[in-house]
Amino acid sequence: MQSVVNRTSIFVDGNNMFYAQQKNGWFFDPRRILDYFTHQSDVRLINAFWYTGLKDPQDQRGFRDALISLGYTVRHKILKEYYDDSSGRYSQKANLDIEIVVDMFNTVDQYNCAILLSGDGDFERAIELLRSKNTHITVVSTEGMIARELRNATDQYIDLNDIRDRIEKFDP
Repeated sequence: MQSVVNRTSIFVDGNNMFYAQQKNGWFFDPRRILDYFTHQSDVRLINAFWYTGLKDPQDQRGFRDALISLGYTVRHKILKEYYDDSSGRYSQKANLDIEIVVDMFNTVDQYNCAILLSGDGDFERAIELLRSKNTHITVVSTEGMIARELRNATDQYIDLNDIRDRIEKFDP
């Protein structure tokens, strides 16, 4: 009997994951993320996307170059400043949800397993539609940062803390 190859694409909501890691008090290694999700012989990595907001075009240049050298396709936007009426403070945000969803659907014929590293509930409808196309969806986030709607819409939820020993970044 022939084994089924899981053609896998990974989508990393970089800003959302930055805050999740900050909340947890530890950071993951982008290379170890790729290794963790592709270490099995029946998994073939199709795409790995990383989405991030930048203060200016040169911001995080070294980090972005490192991601590209690991095989990630990096998508970015310049952060926009807005005033938050409820807090009375200015905040910065680069909303890349649309870019993530567009890439998910533009490449959906290439993969049958998607791994989304984000806790953002805005992805609920996209996940439901991808699942209706027989795509297996895994969402990776952390308690207190995963939207209930997103967690309920996915096939599998993995908490970052449950795989910490396999993905944590260690400084040399």
